[in-house]
Formats: sequence, C-alpha cells, structure tokens
Amino acid sequence: MVSVRNSVVIPVGEKQTHEAKFVSFHGLSDGKEHIALVFKEADSGQAVPLVRLHSECLTGDVFHSARCDCGQQLDEAIELMAQKGGILLYLRQEGRGIGLYNKLDAYSLQDTGLNTFEANNALGFENDLRDFSIAAQMLQALGVTEIDLLTNNPEKVATIEQHNVKVRRQQTTGVFYNRHNGHYLAAKAEVAKHHIDLRRQNKLAS
Repeated sequence: MVSVRNSVVIPVGEKQTHEAKFVSFHGLSDGKEHIALVFKEADSGQAVPLVRLHSECLTGDVFHSARCDCGQQLDEAIELMAQKGGILLYLRQEGRGIGLYNKLDAYSLQDTGLNTFEANNALGFENDLRDFSIAAQMLQALGVTEIDLLTNNPEKVATIEQHNVKVRRQQTTGVFYNRHNGHYLAAKAEVAKHHIDLRRQNKLAS
C-alpha cells in the first residue's frame, strides 16, 4: 500500500518566492522516487484540487531546451498553483519513459526528419512508455479522490479515471510554440491527440 514517507516545505519558482510542500512516498509500484508538490489550499484540504502530472524532462525543465514545451508547462503549473492552490506530481519518467540517453538518441533521429514518436519507434520503443497509474497511487496516498486535471493529454485523463480518481474537469495548458518545437507540438496533436491548438500559439520565440 502506498503511503506518505515524509514532507518538507521548500521555496520554489523562478524567483523562489513561492512555497510548496514536497512529499515523498513509500510503496510506489515502480520503485522510483516520484514526488508531489502541494501548494496552498490543497494543503488545507482543498475539496477538488487542481493537479498537474508532469513527467521529468532534464533538457526542458533544467536547461530550458527549446525543443519541447516541458519547461514552460512546469513554470506555468507552479505559478498557477502558487496563486490558486494545487498539487504538482513530478514523475521520474524521462523521455516518455525511455530515459535520458535514449531521448537524446531520439533527438538525433528527429534531426533527420522523424517526429518524436517515429524516432522512439525507430529505437525499438512504443510511442509512450509512461505509467500514469503511479500518479493515481500518489493522489490516493494524499487522500485525494477527485481532481481538476491540468493537461492537454487525453491519456492522462483516461488512466487516472481507470484507477479510481475522478477527473471533474480538464484544463488545458498554454501552447508554448517556438521555431524549434513546432514539429514536436504538431506530432503530439496529430498522433497522440493532445488538445493543442497551434492556431492560438503563445509565440515565446521567433
């Protein structure tokens, strides 16, 4: 059975002006060190918290890579939840679950014209190896059974609901388009059916 292991409050955000309670867990089924960041009202028992399932992306989250939108989505979630409360589940599933080195290999293949899914397939992987049932385990350990989910990905909604957490409402993220990630965003929309409207781009770079 999954349970809370420990928690500690840490200043977060680009200017370290927000606070989140970082929660670790015992008993997660994949044995990895996933964490939950609990903001504001959610820490006080917010009835239906806003939740973001964010998969680790070293290149985007830490080094601000322009080849994806992960870093911008992470920043957006932190700012939104710092204002309104919520729970950010940071899942250690780099590169759609294929790992960092394989993701970099996939980037090399994308430079030859393959999209992100075709590159993963060429390396012998399925389109997406992430396991979002882990997020349901984390939420249940936190006593959360109903959420508003901040995502463009219909697979996250489906998996969470299959594991006994109700999604009351899906809230889409911003569309963080730049000249380096347009092909990537289009593939997510066309292949994985993410709710991304490239006609309403937030052009962060030209």
